[in-house]
Amino acid sequence: MSALRFICQRCSQPLKLSWSMETSREPADSTLVSAEGEPGEAQEGGPPFTEEADFENLQDGASSRILPSGGMSWDQFNNFTLLGNLGSLRTLNNIQKAIGDISDILSGETDVNHPVCVDCTDNLLEQLDAQLTITESEIQNYKRCLETREWISEDDREMLQKKLKDLELEEARLVRELEGVEQNRERAAADLEAAQAETEMLDQQEKQHQKDYSTLKWQQLELHDELSSVEKRLWYAQIQQDQLEKTSVFHATFEICHDGPVGTISNFRLGCLRTVPTCWDEINAAWGQAALLLLALSNTVGLEFQRYQPVPCGDHSYLKSLTDDHTELPLFSNGKQSVFLHNKYDQAMMAFLDCMQQFQEAAEKAESGLCFPYKIHVEKGLMEDPGDSDGFYSIRTHLNTEEEWTRALKLMLINFKHGLTWVSLRYRAK
Repeated sequence: MSALRFICQRCSQPLKLSWSMETSREPADSTLVSAEGEPGEAQEGGPPFTEEADFENLQDGASSRILPSGGMSWDQFNNFTLLGNLGSLRTLNNIQKAIGDISDILSGETDVNHPVCVDCTDNLLEQLDAQLTITESEIQNYKRCLETREWISEDDREMLQKKLKDLELEEARLVRELEGVEQNRERAAADLEAAQAETEMLDQQEKQHQKDYSTLKWQQLELHDELSSVEKRLWYAQIQQDQLEKTSVFHATFEICHDGPVGTISNFRLGCLRTVPTCWDEINAAWGQAALLLLALSNTVGLEFQRYQPVPCGDHSYLKSLTDDHTELPLFSNGKQSVFLHNKYDQAMMAFLDCMQQFQEAAEKAESGLCFPYKIHVEKGLMEDPGDSDGFYSIRTHLNTEEEWTRALKLMLINFKHGLTWVSLRYRAK
């Protein structure tokens, strides 16, 4: 018996023919074998035919298609596959013809390729049963419709025909409405597309406006910070201005104190006592500050001196004569004055009182006139104190004591302090 094998055309599983099919083909095989001779014998006039040669020819003929399962098939004549080795001596043509006849008988009029396995056959039968059931149901429905048509009268048939026409008209109307709806839908789709494009454009504009708004907001914050800074600076400047308005430049520049026995100007002592010894460099510096103050006060009231002009030069200040260009009276000394009556240091101090007297006269002519608390006697070089019993103090060093000279200088500085106050009040009012 041969070991011929097939493959299922639906699930591609190997098949084995049934025993009845094998036995039914055995006589034909034996006849085929007897006709061809014993194995290993060559026919008369032809080449020897062996099992190996037959198997090689069969494999060469089946090599047109190799399946994934390892089998071989013939695509030109049928769609089944041979598996394994042939156990008997048969020709390839006879095998093909026998298998083709069997496949044609099994296939019949169906479009299912054979052979198929048992499971696929059952599945196929179930599908055919379902189709048969549906077909039988449709036949019954058709029969009932035919029977019902025979029972319907002519009037009912006309009424149904009229309903059918009405339904056809309704269908046509609905089709027209559907066409209108479709056109409206197309227009709505076009409008939607345009609206989407416009929305996209508006979104881009919104993003750009948001960027512009953020930029402007940032600039606003920067300007707000700058404005706050300017307002604070302005507030600080206003405070400084108020303080400066309340501050006298003369009082700030020239600080005159007279609490003790010796008067001071800008922290320089003007005078000397045995109890309060003062070096001449400090006294000379104090005279320089006094000359600078007198010149500033005279410029404030627009005074032009007539005989002497103060020239402040620190601790070497002097008075320049306006009548004689070569005369200069020093407001500094080393403590070794001349014993004569009219030494230049005493003349300079008396000329300084003359300039101070001219300033007092110019200030008294103003709206709020200036009045010094201590009177000045320029001719004698004296300072008069109305509240003192002695009353007069000489500003010269000749034939004078240190106490009286220091007292006269202190009274002069007190007059300067009143002059500073008068100037400050006057220009603050302006």
